[in-house]
Amino acid sequence: MPDNLHILSLIAFSPLLGVLILMFMPASKGQWIKTTSILVTLIPLVLSAWLYAQFNHNLEGMQFKEQIPWITVPLNKETQGLSQLTSFFFQFDYSMAVDGLSLPLVFLTALVSTMAALASVYIKKRWKSYFILFLLLETGMFGVFMAQDLFLFFVFFEITLIPTFFLIGIWGYKDRERAANKFLIYNGIGSAIMLIAFLILVSTAGFGQTAGDNGASIHYSGSLSVITENLFQNAASYVNQGDLEGNPFFLSEKMRWSVFILLLVAFGIKLPIFPFHTWMLKVHTEAPPSIVMIHSGILLKMGAYGLIRFGILLFPQQAVAWASVLGILGVINIVYGAVLAFVQKEFKLVLAYSSISHMGIVLLGIAAFNTAGLQGAVFQLVSHGLISALMFLLVGSIYERTQTTELGHLGGMAKSVPFISGILLVSGMASLGLPGLSGFISEFLAFLGLFQTKPVVTAVGALGIILTAVYVLRGILSITYGPLKTELPAMRDARLIEAIPMITLVAFIVVLGIYPSVLSEPLYQTVSSFDQFIHSVAKIGG
Repeated sequence: MPDNLHILSLIAFSPLLGVLILMFMPASKGQWIKTTSILVTLIPLVLSAWLYAQFNHNLEGMQFKEQIPWITVPLNKETQGLSQLTSFFFQFDYSMAVDGLSLPLVFLTALVSTMAALASVYIKKRWKSYFILFLLLETGMFGVFMAQDLFLFFVFFEITLIPTFFLIGIWGYKDRERAANKFLIYNGIGSAIMLIAFLILVSTAGFGQTAGDNGASIHYSGSLSVITENLFQNAASYVNQGDLEGNPFFLSEKMRWSVFILLLVAFGIKLPIFPFHTWMLKVHTEAPPSIVMIHSGILLKMGAYGLIRFGILLFPQQAVAWASVLGILGVINIVYGAVLAFVQKEFKLVLAYSSISHMGIVLLGIAAFNTAGLQGAVFQLVSHGLISALMFLLVGSIYERTQTTELGHLGGMAKSVPFISGILLVSGMASLGLPGLSGFISEFLAFLGLFQTKPVVTAVGALGIILTAVYVLRGILSITYGPLKTELPAMRDARLIEAIPMITLVAFIVVLGIYPSVLSEPLYQTVSSFDQFIHSVAKIGG
């Protein structure tokens, strides 16, 4: 395996090459700026496709590891015991790797970013600033899914907030500044809560020591592997010996619950879990469509990824104990989102509430705590990322032609723009879970997994699937069929730069629907190992 190529770093930081080029490019050269930015996004797309092809499906654990010492912070040795140490410090590494959970999300990020760059043709002002922020955002998203150090993860997570705030606030619609402020406030609070949880983990489970000829060295690390080992292996040996006070990485039961809840809230805001969803509605309606493609298609998935990677895998006993709570939260998301999507008159709000509903399916898959359910959760992340990106790409095309997305002002578009209307119908069918498309596979696996453990919750959640069909068909039929609105101007069908991302996203949705092993093969070993680990730890804890 060619780990020495540093392929992950190349993927993560290749968008910065575009930033460097754009900084020396005249702001008046709009076409040059757009073309350069689109071409730069193809670099990580090609590299991530190569990464996907080279990934060994039969291995568990992390692959393509990269680790370099990064930040060392010396600490004061204030007690007599510590004064005997040769060194006492915090250690944070530049540590990157991927497994079957993060690999599909890395490729999804590269794909949706390229499609969103093509959709940015609708941006009318300040192209240079827009694409610099766009490419910075792409780097942050890659880093979130690859980082294996808590501090590095937090840095990349924060990097995504700053460009998104400006991309919404400058290039959004009428109420864009309020939407950007609401985005920053909610996500800033979530980041602060996440930071508190990470600091607790680093200062307890991040403990490590080395002994040498000149004395002992103690450090606290943000390494995810070190923290995991201390939480479950080293800590278990101390507990078995009954020596709790001598265990430097011991977390009491109350403290474990506190950290788990902090992580649930922090990543629940990002997912979002009801009732932390109101900020997302403003973003979906006020941000430019190309940014909503990224926000709905990728940024929301960071919440689910963080919940699984840190909340579930670091605290499996607490997570399994709260399986019913997670299932109920998922059902609330599904039903609440579906009901409100049904009554909306603005198509962007229909899609916003639809995202809330579909993220509920992710929670149901997680709450199953078995291989099928966890597979369904990750399938749903990828599937919804593709479908929502396609939907908001179509929203941008429709708004560009009609200057509205109000359902009451649209109608009969199948006659004037049949290609766009046809793609809209396909995306709607995928969203409601039509067999043969990616939405069906993800929903089937998530509900199948949950039915094995919580059949009643599954039955209630299935009601949301019925409602999904109703609101999706209502929205699409309102736009494409019926009498053509006389106030609408004459329209041309999709241009080539619009048709390329539409066809590409549809192709991936169909491929996942008819050949799901493309995703399930790299995913299975990782998810099954998660399942075994969660249940072994939960059983020991019980």
